[in-house]
Amino acid sequence: MEQDIINNYNSRVSNAGVQADKYQKLANTYSLLRLSVFGLLILSVYFAIVFNNTVILLLAFIVLALGFAWLVSRQSRFDSLKKYFQDLKKVNENELESIRSRSNIYDNGSGFIDEKHFYTADLDIFGNASLFQLLNRAATTPGIIRIAEWLQGPSKKEVILSRQQAVQELAEKNDWKLDMQARLLFSIKQTSDQFRQLFAYLRTPLNLSGETWLNKYVKVAPYLLLAAIVLTYFYPLARPVAVLIGLINIGIVFSKAMYIKKADLIAGKIGDILGRYASVFEKIENESWRSGYANALALSIKNGHTSARIKELSELINKLNYHLNMLVGFFLNLFLLWDIRQIIAIENWKRANQESLEAAFDVIAEYEALISLASLRINYPGWCLPVIADGTGYTVTAARLAHPLINEDNRVDNDYELDDAYRIDIITGSNMAGKSTFLRTIGINTVLALCGAPVCAGSMQVSVVTILSYMRIKDSLNESTSTFKAELDRLQMLLTAVESDTKVFFLIDEMLRGTNSVDKYLGSKAVIKQLIRKKGVGLVATHDLQIAELEKEYPDYIRNFYFDIQVKEGEMLFDYKIKHGECKTFNASLLLKQIGIDVNAE
Repeated sequence: MEQDIINNYNSRVSNAGVQADKYQKLANTYSLLRLSVFGLLILSVYFAIVFNNTVILLLAFIVLALGFAWLVSRQSRFDSLKKYFQDLKKVNENELESIRSRSNIYDNGSGFIDEKHFYTADLDIFGNASLFQLLNRAATTPGIIRIAEWLQGPSKKEVILSRQQAVQELAEKNDWKLDMQARLLFSIKQTSDQFRQLFAYLRTPLNLSGETWLNKYVKVAPYLLLAAIVLTYFYPLARPVAVLIGLINIGIVFSKAMYIKKADLIAGKIGDILGRYASVFEKIENESWRSGYANALALSIKNGHTSARIKELSELINKLNYHLNMLVGFFLNLFLLWDIRQIIAIENWKRANQESLEAAFDVIAEYEALISLASLRINYPGWCLPVIADGTGYTVTAARLAHPLINEDNRVDNDYELDDAYRIDIITGSNMAGKSTFLRTIGINTVLALCGAPVCAGSMQVSVVTILSYMRIKDSLNESTSTFKAELDRLQMLLTAVESDTKVFFLIDEMLRGTNSVDKYLGSKAVIKQLIRKKGVGLVATHDLQIAELEKEYPDYIRNFYFDIQVKEGEMLFDYKIKHGECKTFNASLLLKQIGIDVNAE
């Protein structure tokens, strides 16, 4: 199955590369044709001089100018198509590398790392080699933030189910999904500040002084100047009138230079970018959706004609940029007061559309988050969409559950069952036998399940729970916090959450390791008893076999599991399979002996 997926991506990479090369050659051809047109223009100047005929020059200029503009338009289109297929090739190559090595060209979420979060640091949710790195396909900053929000806490059951339906539908639309990724790939290079500035600009009126009369004047100014020029042909003495009107037009534009510069400073840089986003909105609007979640998102922009309106703003901004060519800008402002005309049009657009633009970009963020979850569904068809369980108790039941960040060739799956109950499971076992990995496997798959994503399992049922982990407890020199103090802070967080939050499911890996063995055992035992009194539910991994004795005291609440080790001819063999009961075999002495320390020596 995985090889079929890899072959499919390889085929897509090859096809996109062929198309990119095709349009590169066409763009080069049209670039040469543009050069030829310029040569013909020079030649027409030569013949006009030789034959002393300005009509030749005038006709040649008109024809060649139109031809040159057409060639520029065609070359621009071919360049855009070349870039699109280059990006399409990149996103398909990225899917291949994600499957093979878990690498990703998209953001790895390191900006969201928070050591004090309930679980994200312990479960490798953000950062290098993280869950976020595995699944993220969001190029825009709002999309990246949206995925991070989904991974930082459980969603409501109805939200999870609606996302699952959308993810399943998107998984069936891989062509559309990859096309969207290619269209949005340019956003990886964009800064979050750029759109923050755009939204601020759209909310802030330009307050162009004299806008009312200027709006009327720019409509009649071209006709006034054209009439004056025609009049000079019949009455040469009228020439000063034409010159005066031209000077007035240029003077008005210069008098508003501050407003034009203000508009150009922010909006002028993103005309082409908005045009690209308009094509993204158009793809969403034109697609047919079955799932209620995806359809509602699409309708929210389709009903507002979002793609057309953003395309309109893009065109207005690009028209404002015509003045970047000084010669073209001079003639446009001379006849049409071009810059004034465009900033008034942009202001009118802002008044009509500023409220809905940010909401429209939220739709792209939602789709990017759904596309990210769908990438797991497509790339790992053996994973399942979990059942979200009801019931007053806790449910975390899974078959063939494995860690999604471990390569398929190396990971070991396990079954686990907690069905609508209140339990604390004690897991004992040797060093490196798999206790910590199993806790993280439960945790990371639960995080995936509760944001609407597929999970690395054959099947899974899970309640809507809040994960709270106690694993990688570290000291902090900056906060003058010792390891033991850090552990106490985490324990306090755990006990408070169990008492006040709804359905906290905890994952504890070796409690109170920052103190001596006696206090460690007594403290751990006391904590577990208090968790039982608070009806806490979760897993506790420990090396202390004495903790397993709690099952005798609380047979209806405590269950014992263990990870085993076998020693054959001095070699340690791990199967990484969880089993019922207490661990009887430990390997610390063997590990020490391998580095030259015999614990039995006198």
